[in-house]
Amino acid sequence: MKNYIYKTLFSLSLIATFFSCDSIGDPDAGGTSTENMAGDWYVQMYTKGEEPSGAYTLITTHNTSKNDGKEMWIDEHLHLWYFKVKSPVDVSSLTFSGANLPSSVDDDDDASTPPYEITVTITNGQISLNDTETSGGNISNGISFDIEFSDDPGNVYTVSGYKYIGFPEDQH
Repeated sequence: MKNYIYKTLFSLSLIATFFSCDSIGDPDAGGTSTENMAGDWYVQMYTKGEEPSGAYTLITTHNTSKNDGKEMWIDEHLHLWYFKVKSPVDVSSLTFSGANLPSSVDDDDDASTPPYEITVTITNGQISLNDTETSGGNISNGISFDIEFSDDPGNVYTVSGYKYIGFPEDQH
């Protein structure tokens, strides 16, 4: 009787193995509408006309949930000025800009602090492909834009840097 049960279980597992195999190949999940503009970027922020201070920080650009190629998120992860905005983009020219973009950021470390709410104006936003040298000497994509904050009107800052492509020598 045991032999019969083992043979039946073996046969069922063999049948399940053959029928559970997916023979459609390697599916391509595709990309997002702003994939050429998205990524983690090590950037420096400085007052227009001045030299960068040398301190790099990480920002992220990524697709919005609409995935329509008309806007992307820019998130500085509470490192520069506490902003996270959706910026209009032109994917074909790899440019982005927008006036009075609303930003509301919570400091998760301090629940008693209310959200930091400002508007941000971004001009001259540009992504460049394979033309920027990283701090580690590698070649990557570049990012640059000018930014003005509603709580510091009249002062325009420049943000520029490179896309992080995974080399340890490029991390900060």
